[in-house]
This record gives sequence, C-alpha cells and structure tokens, in this order.
Amino acid sequence: MRRLLPFVVILSLLAIAGIYLLNPLTGDRQLPPGLTAANGRIEAAEVDIATKVAGRVIEVLVHEGDMVKPGQPLARLDSRQLEAQLAAAESAVRQAEQQHLYTLAVVQQRDSDRVLAQKELTRVRSMVDKKLVSQDKLDQALNASQSAAAALLAARRQVQLALDQISAAKANVEQIQSLLDDTLLTAPVAGRVLYRLTEPGEVLAAGGKVITLLDIGQVYMPVYLPTAEIGRLNLGDEARILVDALPEIAIPARVTFISPQSQFTPKEVETRSERDKLMFRVKVSIETAVLEQHRDKVKTGLPGISYLRLDPQAGWPEWLTPPASLTAASVL
Repeated sequence: MRRLLPFVVILSLLAIAGIYLLNPLTGDRQLPPGLTAANGRIEAAEVDIATKVAGRVIEVLVHEGDMVKPGQPLARLDSRQLEAQLAAAESAVRQAEQQHLYTLAVVQQRDSDRVLAQKELTRVRSMVDKKLVSQDKLDQALNASQSAAAALLAARRQVQLALDQISAAKANVEQIQSLLDDTLLTAPVAGRVLYRLTEPGEVLAAGGKVITLLDIGQVYMPVYLPTAEIGRLNLGDEARILVDALPEIAIPARVTFISPQSQFTPKEVETRSERDKLMFRVKVSIETAVLEQHRDKVKTGLPGISYLRLDPQAGWPEWLTPPASLTAASVL
C-alpha cells in the first residue's frame, strides 16, 4: 500500500495540473470581475443563389472554395427564348412609336379640316344674313364644323392612346429585359462558394438553387448566457473570441444580437451551467475591419470561447487584447 501511495500522489498532481492548464479561466487566465465567457462555434450567414426564371444551365463559372466579389457572375442560364421575346417586344415599341407619329399627322389634318369648316360656317352665316343662301346651307355648314371639331377631338384621343401603347410596349421590354438579366446569376455579397449544387445542362424550375455562398461579412459565434448575466449585456458591447485552433490570439468582436426570449440550451452547445436552466441566445460578431482585411482566410465550424464584458468599466486582461496587426482572423 505504501508503495502505491507515491504513484497515487503523482497521478493526482498530474490531474490537477492538467485541469489547471486546460481551463482558460484559471491561473494566469483568470477572468476579472465584469467579464464572462461562453463556448460556441464560428458560423457565417449562408446565401442561396437561386434562379428567378426557369431554364437550362449553360455554365457554372465558379467552384467550391472560390472567393467571389459582389456582382461577380456565378452561373448562366439559356437565354435564347427570352432574347427572341425581347426582340419582338422592341419591335412592338417601334410600331407603337410609328403609330404615334401617324396619329399626330391625323391630328394636324383634322385641325386643318376644322379650321376650314369654321371659315365656311362664318362665310355661310354672312351670306344667310344677306339673304344670298338658304337656311339649309347654314345647317350644312354648321354640321360640317361640328363634325370637324369632333374628328379633331377623336384624333387627339388617338394620340393619347398611342402614347399609352408606347408606355405598355416599353414596360414589356423592361420586364423581358429584367428576366433576361436574371439568366445571369451574380454574387449579391462577397463570400466563399460553399456548395456548387448544379452542373451545366441541368434544367431548373424558377427558384432552383445553383450555388450556396458563405457571407464572409457576417461571421459570428452564437453563445448562450444564463438569465443572471443577460440583463447586464447590451447590443454593441465589446467582446473577444478565442478559437481552439490558436487560443493565444484574441479576435475583436461585438454583441450584435440578444434573443428576446429564453430557451433551453441545445444539447450540442456546452455551457458552464446546467442544461436544464433557461438560457438566452447571443450572437457575438467579429469586427468588420478584421473580416475585410482577412476575408480570404475566413472559415466556419471552429469551436472556441466568446468573452463578453458585462461591466462597461471592466478592463480586458492582457491575454484578451487583440494584436495591433489584426492578424487574428488568419486563424479562422
């Protein structure tokens, strides 16, 4: 028994040392008052690039893992049918414009007829006053003047109708052009191609997914805090993230979301509290400046720890101070 005692003591010391080294909240990494920590994993917003119109995929211009910029072409659909429709719609616009010119000419003609009929009416009235012509001639001249005025009014309305037809034809062109533009799928945000879901030759319905992008402008770590701490946390509060891959580099972050409702902690998330207690989901987002500087190195799924400041007066310990060069994002 005495021979085993030294071994038991040694094993106990090793166990204590191991716990000491593995626990980031002990020893030289003891959190000061006003700070808290929670475990989580690095995540990023996923953006599905889908078709707005049905069609055959002609080409997919990117591969999984590629970095893309906003507006960069990602895939292209067969556009020949829409191009034919666009040509017909543009022809309809030209026809409507020619019809408008014709109606303007008709208005000019009808106006000339009205002026002539008005002059004839004036002349006949003068002759009637002098008893040179009968009343029938005056009635005929009056009827001709009224008919000319009515014809002019109808011609002017045809002009407005022609203008409306031009507007409708141009709207049709814009609609088809919009559908034609949608045959070229572009990146709405800067990101990395996460999944390439379609290959050339496949026929997709409207809404068919082609590519899934990882939005590297929205990288965050969701964590869960107990009710005792959530009341001291505010949106915009400073935070730090340490990932397991390189725990000596603190990544600057901020609190960008606090759930308004409590929930039971998901089983896959580890916390320092019992799982049966109600927790609040908090999103700790990495600073935009860091992401922009190291966007080509962003990865998701890495486990780590978020450190949050509950007291605005609490200072960050030295081991949670980000490097001036902002190279922390290179570990993501």
